[in-house]
Amino acid sequence: MRNVLSRPDFRLLFGGLMASMVAESILLLALAIWVKDLTGSDGLAGATIFVILAPRMLAPLVGWVVDRYPRRPFFVATNLVMALLLTPLFAVRGAGDMWIIYGVAALYGLANLTVGAVLSRLIRELVPSELLGEANGALQTARQGLRLIGPLLGAGLYVALGGWMLAAVGMAGFLVAAAVVGAPRTVGSSTESADGSATARRWPAELVAGLRHLADEPALRRALVGYGLGSLVMGFTESLIFAYVDRGLGRDPAFVGVLLTVQGMGGLVGGLLSAAALRRVGELGTLAGGVALFGPAALMLAYPNLWLGFVAVLMAGLSLPLTLVGLHTLIQRRTPPELLGRVAAAADAVVRCPQAFSVGAGALLVGVLDYRLSFALVGLATLLAGNYLWRSRHLTPPPTAHLPRPRPVPAVETVDHEVVAATRPSRER
Repeated sequence: MRNVLSRPDFRLLFGGLMASMVAESILLLALAIWVKDLTGSDGLAGATIFVILAPRMLAPLVGWVVDRYPRRPFFVATNLVMALLLTPLFAVRGAGDMWIIYGVAALYGLANLTVGAVLSRLIRELVPSELLGEANGALQTARQGLRLIGPLLGAGLYVALGGWMLAAVGMAGFLVAAAVVGAPRTVGSSTESADGSATARRWPAELVAGLRHLADEPALRRALVGYGLGSLVMGFTESLIFAYVDRGLGRDPAFVGVLLTVQGMGGLVGGLLSAAALRRVGELGTLAGGVALFGPAALMLAYPNLWLGFVAVLMAGLSLPLTLVGLHTLIQRRTPPELLGRVAAAADAVVRCPQAFSVGAGALLVGVLDYRLSFALVGLATLLAGNYLWRSRHLTPPPTAHLPRPRPVPAVETVDHEVVAATRPSRER
């Protein structure tokens, strides 16, 4: 990680992203807590996450737009828009204004998808291939580390000062990110180019080019099938966690912030280990390990015990950066630069759309099925998905597997016994 952070251009991008990630870590859970507090419904609180994920269905269009314009200005503009989108939250007064929170959540989800697609291209342009794992690991370490304070801070701000303060802090974070990355002589200034002239002539085909690349590349196809299957049930936990805290532990909804802070501890460790995991088992192996770790975590949450719950969310936190670093690094290494925005957005949609469906299903399921049984089903399904991915890890061997082995004989057209004998080490030497 030290190698990639020693690069000034990446370090500047990293600094800007830290500001926006602080805003995200505070907002994501706090919006759901706000809905829970206004309505008293676990399902409606979990549905907030569904609304954030639903815009992923527009991923092919978003990726096509991202690939048409220079990345740095696009990144800056998107962060400015994200700050602007939070302003309607100041009008929320009661349960009748819940639609405002949902509307902001949907637009925020669309903007977040756009930032992710732009970021994939920026990292690919700034960082050589051998450091992509370190770059993604550094970002995930920071993102997961913020979960140590972000959710707890967001829940605390909401309890002490209300939702308006959350909106103000979120706006400040996105504005700082835009200012840092948009400063003169910052990232991407020499490598950016717009691809509009190429895509304008055949936009229908270019619109689905990302999906086509994902389907044609064996490792990417396997990764998205396995992770997508896991995502079909992982989203259940967005609503189940509120039922776990309320019915199982008998605590207020804001206690979810405490659990996510503990999850951040696991995420911090997972981010630090992710680059080493890539070097040892490759991208698909790292992705498989991350998905599989979610299984025992969900199984432990089927039994409501505070200390067991801490261990479970710690494991869930460990799984997340391994999953994301494995997937993002695989996409960046197996995709041509001119397609990366579309492929990143399409991959996000392939994973997040099943997750959005499962979040919506979980919001309904939590009202009709015991949450403990639901957690058990999530655990078994993610273990199966992890096993499916692990069996395909040979498609992305670790970097050391590609190094040529030294040959004992020099490369010559004709090799006789005397030459061979001369090149062998002698026991008498």
